[in-house]
Amino acid sequence: MNGLLEQARRWVEDDPDARTRAELEGLIAAVEAGDEEAAADLGDRFSGTLEFGTAGLRGAVGAGPNRMNRAVVIRAAAGLARYLSDSVGPSVVVIGYDGRHGSTDFAVDTAAVMTAAGHSAKLLPRMLPTPMLAFATRALDADAGVMVTASHNPPRDNGYKVYLGGRAVTDSGQGSQIVPPYDGEIASRIKAVASVLAVPRSEGGWEIVPDAVVDDFVHAAAAVGAAPDDRRANTRVVITSMHGVGSECMQRALAEAGFTDVHEVAEQAVPDPDFPTVAFPNPEEKGAIDLSIALARDVGADVVIANDPDADRCAVATVIDGEWRMLHGDVVGSLLGERIAAHRALLRMAPGSQVLANSIVSSQQLKAIAARHGHSHVSTLTGFKWISRVPGLVFGYEEAIGYCVDPAHVRDKDGISAGTLMAVMVADLKAESRTLADAIDDLARHYGVYLTRQVSARYTDLSEIPATMSRVLASPPSELGGHAVTATDDMGKGFAGLLPTSGLHLATASGARVIIRPSGTEPKVKAYLEVIVPVEGDDVGAARAEAEAQMAALESDVRITLGV
Repeated sequence: MNGLLEQARRWVEDDPDARTRAELEGLIAAVEAGDEEAAADLGDRFSGTLEFGTAGLRGAVGAGPNRMNRAVVIRAAAGLARYLSDSVGPSVVVIGYDGRHGSTDFAVDTAAVMTAAGHSAKLLPRMLPTPMLAFATRALDADAGVMVTASHNPPRDNGYKVYLGGRAVTDSGQGSQIVPPYDGEIASRIKAVASVLAVPRSEGGWEIVPDAVVDDFVHAAAAVGAAPDDRRANTRVVITSMHGVGSECMQRALAEAGFTDVHEVAEQAVPDPDFPTVAFPNPEEKGAIDLSIALARDVGADVVIANDPDADRCAVATVIDGEWRMLHGDVVGSLLGERIAAHRALLRMAPGSQVLANSIVSSQQLKAIAARHGHSHVSTLTGFKWISRVPGLVFGYEEAIGYCVDPAHVRDKDGISAGTLMAVMVADLKAESRTLADAIDDLARHYGVYLTRQVSARYTDLSEIPATMSRVLASPPSELGGHAVTATDDMGKGFAGLLPTSGLHLATASGARVIIRPSGTEPKVKAYLEVIVPVEGDDVGAARAEAEAQMAALESDVRITLGV
């Protein structure tokens, strides 16, 4: 314990933030007084250092090396600044931030470090969405972009995402989030920072990005659905920003796209880092869009568009069989993919010259969509940092409600442009006296019913995660859902042309697919299930019923395999 206390005292001496210094000093005093709970807390804060990787940094806000705080951020900024100096010299760095606890301070500290290191720092003018930062990185030809956000994590968290572009990355990944080896090279320079207080920080000298760049982002998002027409004014849209920073851009993009009948969930419209109306600020979580659905019922809406707190994700809800339902991310991905692929075909582009991409755990339907319209398809590793850098990309998505509908401007998932395009689709369908439910039926008629589902095993003992993966890799099931397993691929050795990644891919004689892999962000092992059932004649209902039956049998066997 004495060694831990000494570590904590040294951290206090090197902490530039009076607030976190006082927090840690109080904890040290409590430990010295014999408080066991405080001792456990202090031990956790010094159990390691937040690791910088392809997701940047993410963790709970608080004092200590295993928390998000100004000291950790200054170290990260100094490491990134050194990497840029070493690799491309004086650089342009754009910095954005959301409404979470500490975001503004972390962004200003980053600007101060970059400026002192000889780089041209450009700070976004206010709290804005993550896709706005990704847009600005490309629009300003920046060598790097930094976004301070924890996306849809719990309220206690914050994070730090890094994008590279300009001269730092010149291939199809220009403006995308970092991947290896960039993460390791930046991380090594972060570790070389000996003292936070010794890191030079300017007291000014950075620029504020002009509002004209925000305007350009909104214009680009509004333009994804082509020129507005009268039918959009007849479409009633409910939106929510989930206490995040998407409201301004979503409202403006919809208005510029021609939507005049837009209703926002007032209780969730203003940024609030405590997210008081939701248990977990992720539209996918149970109950998260209840207020949106209630408002949609009250006003008779045609569609609900829900962004997560940094507005890089987009959830969609509509009426199906008389009830409001949130659509699965794979369904939205297929709807958007069909729209974009079909419109590209109408432009008579050369077959195969355009690429649709989604992650390996997302539905296989996008591949069928690409083939039908004469385009190419690529499966990628999980994470948008891989999807966004696919050469020739015109559309990409991941099942966790992330969509890239305008890669020319935003090389990342973008809930603003995706939400706008979904609203345009609804307006076009409504003008034909049709709905999203009808469009989903059309997909089934063209491609069959693709039904996806996820099964998770959550662990309190983290050692059980690798143990579970080792067990299923060593002894995979020979039958799933009543059908023989015809393919068993250890994804750690590479699969479908991908780099090696943790996981097991299983395919059955019926065409069903299961991917089992450890979560990258939660203490879980996740299984991604998919069944495909063709539609005979025009009987979509019968195909859906058969798909549900097959999925129930498949899910039961997967649960047994995982032991849940």
